Amino acid sequence: MNKGERISRFVAELSGKDLDPGKIEVASHPYYRAYFQCWNEQRYYEAHDVLEQLWLNEDSDDDNFFKGLIQAAGAFVHLQKNFVHPTHAKHSRRLPPAVRLFRLAEKNLSAFAPRHHGLDVAALCGLLRAYTDQIVASDYITNPWSPETAPKLKLL
Repeated sequence: MNKGERISRFVAELSGKDLDPGKIEVASHPYYRAYFQCWNEQRYYEAHDVLEQLWLNEDSDDDNFFKGLIQAAGAFVHLQKNFVHPTHAKHSRRLPPAVRLFRLAEKNLSAFAPRHHGLDVAALCGLLRAYTDQIVASDYITNPWSPETAPKLKLL
């Protein structure tokens, strides 16, 4: 089973129904909704993978929107790994890449503000900026993420 098939099965399990490959409005698309479910469960790597499948299989004006959401999830993967293993040789150096991804995500998402596909993009960009600012202000020493304070995303 390839990665796409594994993710399709994963999304079907999350949504509780088989996926119809036909055109579906983005805000209702099971892959898009699964991204937010994974994000809110602090499963950032899975959120990234799920949305990547939608982004790679769609040719649309939303490419940078999807890319920005994927980059945001990737940044939180870095923060999460740093939080869990702060002294690990590799994971202790994840704050600079997280900041780079936060900045790329904000750049890609900002064109879609204030709202796009049921998401408050302006609020998400503000969140990404706040995390960036906290990390940079600490000279890349303090990770502002924790399981207790992890941000949640809601579709409107």
